Order: sequence, then structure tokens, then C-alpha cells
Amino acid sequence: MKLILTADVDNLGAPGDTVEVKDGYGRNYLLPRGLAIVASRGAQKQVEGIRRAQEARRVRDLDHANELKQAIEGLESVGLAVKTAGTGKLFGSVTQSDVAAALKAAGGPIIDKRSIELPKAHIKTTGKHTVAVYLHPDVVAKFDLTVTAA
Repeated sequence: MKLILTADVDNLGAPGDTVEVKDGYGRNYLLPRGLAIVASRGAQKQVEGIRRAQEARRVRDLDHANELKQAIEGLESVGLAVKTAGTGKLFGSVTQSDVAAALKAAGGPIIDKRSIELPKAHIKTTGKHTVAVYLHPDVVAKFDLTVTAA
């Protein structure tokens, strides 16, 4: 079965790649989850849109990564208000996508959540936490995220 991937699939490919998979894997896993579409002439046009959208999110080169690093580290404060118990523990945790949204809300650039590394996988308490953003293999931006009770 010939499919075009719409999302990143481990050990298979990136969005926009045309792949050949077994019928059962495509019909029972990739298609129902929206990870792929059946390859056709019309779908090839969609691939171009997918690739353009991904290219806009991707860090282009070392100079672009350094510009993003300066923009991130130049932010005065990045804060996130979450629901907490009386002891300062969170109901749930702060995830990478929460941090990416807070970074954008603070006036920073749009960053892919997969490039954000949190201390100890998830933040579960209020206070200041140092968060690292891996923009390029040679460029890492760090900033302080202030988690407060809402």
C-alpha cells in the first residue's frame, strides 16, 4: 500500500514522505489515526502544503538558530499560571506544549514542543524552573519559566 505521511512516524518517515507499507499496517494503524493519506495525484498537491508548513517551523541554519536563541533569552519573563493545591503542588503537570504556548504568549518565537527539554520530564511544583530549548545541535537556549498558582 502506497501512502503519504502527514505526521512524523518513528522508523518510517517524516511528513510529506511517500512510503510503501503493508496493507494491514496502513489500513489499521496509519490511516485511522490520521498519520497518513492514500497516495494519489491530488494527495501529491497536499504534500507540498505539508512540506511548506513544516519548513516554516523548522530552524533553517546556525544563524537562524542563534537569532532564535537571542530572542528567547532576551525575554524578560515567561510565566505560566496553573491550578494548584494549597501546598503548591500542581493538579497534573506542566508539559512541553504548555511551555511552548507560554513562550509564544510572552512574545517569543514559535518553537516546536519536541525541541523543549524540561527538568525531570514534567514540572509538578510552582516556582522558577530552568528550561532548555534545543534549536540546533550546536545551539541551546535556556530561560527561566515561572510557574504560579492560578
